[in-house]
Amino acid sequence: MFNENGDAPGRYDIFQYQLSNVSNPGYKVIGQWTNHLRLNPEEMQWSGGDRKVPESVCSFPCESGERKKMVKGVPCCWHCEFCDGYQYLLDEFSCDMCPFNMRPFKNRTGCRETPIIKLEWSSPWAIIPVFLAILGILATSGVIVTFIRFNDTPIVRASGRELSYVLLTGIFLIYLITFFMIAEPSTGVCALRRLLLGLGMCISYSAMLTKTNRIYRIFEQGKVAVSPPKFISPGSQLIITFILIGAQVLGVFVWFGVSPPHTIIDYEEQKPPNPEFARGVLKCDMGDLSLILCLSYSFVLMITCTVYAIKSRGVPENFNEAKPIGFTMYTTCIVWLAFVPIFFGTAQSTEKMFIQTTTLTVSMSLSATVSLGMLYIPKVYVIIFHPEQNVQKRKRSFKAVATAATVSIKSLDKPNGESKIVPDRSQ
Repeated sequence: MFNENGDAPGRYDIFQYQLSNVSNPGYKVIGQWTNHLRLNPEEMQWSGGDRKVPESVCSFPCESGERKKMVKGVPCCWHCEFCDGYQYLLDEFSCDMCPFNMRPFKNRTGCRETPIIKLEWSSPWAIIPVFLAILGILATSGVIVTFIRFNDTPIVRASGRELSYVLLTGIFLIYLITFFMIAEPSTGVCALRRLLLGLGMCISYSAMLTKTNRIYRIFEQGKVAVSPPKFISPGSQLIITFILIGAQVLGVFVWFGVSPPHTIIDYEEQKPPNPEFARGVLKCDMGDLSLILCLSYSFVLMITCTVYAIKSRGVPENFNEAKPIGFTMYTTCIVWLAFVPIFFGTAQSTEKMFIQTTTLTVSMSLSATVSLGMLYIPKVYVIIFHPEQNVQKRKRSFKAVATAATVSIKSLDKPNGESKIVPDRSQ
């Protein structure tokens, strides 16, 4: 037999490769061809074991949050693309970005408000700084009370009562600023941050700089003359200290006038690729540069004080506090040298505000603790536990100071550091 085309009629079995749980995978007959097609749909099997014949379509409808990207030249075919990042589905063919203060819904059908966060008192980033600040405030208050109680004893008088109280006030403010750095930002809190952030350090280092400068000038003057230098009285020292402090206060009030303090919500600081984790951070209008500028004057005072402490390191121990102040400044410089890379190294972190606030407050508390521990705790220990040592020592005239300075210079000039100090019998 031949068909109309002169070809012999074909006879074919139609197979389908199937996977079955009851038999080994293989080809199964699902129909025949003898001049026309005969199929057994009930014998067919599709992906996943489904027996329903799949529809023959070019593109399926897109899921929620997906836009249609049309195939060029085929008007009824498209690809489905998900609106990624902070985009939402504007219409079936396009996505659009959410406003800067919003994030998309999970199904990308619209935008919603981004949650606002701030540093909480219960946060681990706040607990450690607050704990250190509370301990520091209690210790500083104890030193102040002890000094007031024993105000007329020789140790308190010898430490320079006036500058000591100024220095202790600065240390107290350094600890206190921790609470304002963690408190919920408001106009008042932001103003106090600007004022107190650099003021406590400025007061402390101004007082220490005035002390070390006084010691340095006395012994430098003693090398060339027996007359004391100018401005070494307690009143003069206070005036110099308050002038140095006044520069910081004036700068802050100029800052107030140029840019009044206010709060902002930073939506960029915690904006990760996944919008579900996006947060707006409530903070004061103090950027990294503003914060460093606020502390820069205190850093200048600190470095200058360190220089004078180094210059005064050879002064006889019985005459001054140069050595304790020197050790204090060396340690403080190490603390702040460690602070700088941590502070700026976390600028790209999603938890930047928390890390930087904790780093700053802990560094300030440590620097205050160093000053308190090296300059005043030994004095309080003697006052309370060894009152027999809190006695009046023989006063030294400026002539004695000058003699000590001259002997110190001569001893440094000897080749092996050998010196023979002849006591001044005229004192």
